[in-house]
Amino acid sequence: MNPAIQNLVVSLVAMQLARRIPFDDPVVLNYVRMGYVTAQVIILGTYFWVSLTIKSKNDQTVLKYVEAPSPMSGDQGKLVTTTVRDYDLAETSKLLRSAYFGIAMMAVMHGYFKFTQPLFVQALMGLKGLFDAKPIAIHILGKPATGDLKRPFSSPSLMGPAPGPKSDAASIAEAEKRAGAKKED
Repeated sequence: MNPAIQNLVVSLVAMQLARRIPFDDPVVLNYVRMGYVTAQVIILGTYFWVSLTIKSKNDQTVLKYVEAPSPMSGDQGKLVTTTVRDYDLAETSKLLRSAYFGIAMMAVMHGYFKFTQPLFVQALMGLKGLFDAKPIAIHILGKPATGDLKRPFSSPSLMGPAPGPKSDAASIAEAEKRAGAKKED
């Protein structure tokens, strides 16, 4: 099943479960807060562990791909040359930034606006995000980097396959030709 659809189903189920939790009881609310904080510590700790694992493996294999152009621009995509180590660290950094952003949003939503249900929902969604994270699947769970886990990673969308980075030889050669033509101008 598509991870975007899974996220939608999990969030809908979590919201239905959150409706049954008596958040007006201070004891229950404190347990939900502790659960949220525990989930965030697990998430951040796992991402830091993945970063350390990537650094210790130090895979210097060259990775070339053509970035997917933004949908509204007329660009054809930019050639990227990096190493597996740097690519995986960049992807893990994106995951960390996403976690930090979620924590900041929850601080505003719960701390300032006093919303309580999102604490429960975001704790579950964050933990589910760990299972969907490709660097975790490769470096912690030991899955081979083939199929969906092949670098560069493509991100799924609700509407089907999104145009992701291209790593085929023809796309890379065309991007190198364009880059060479720009340098001559």
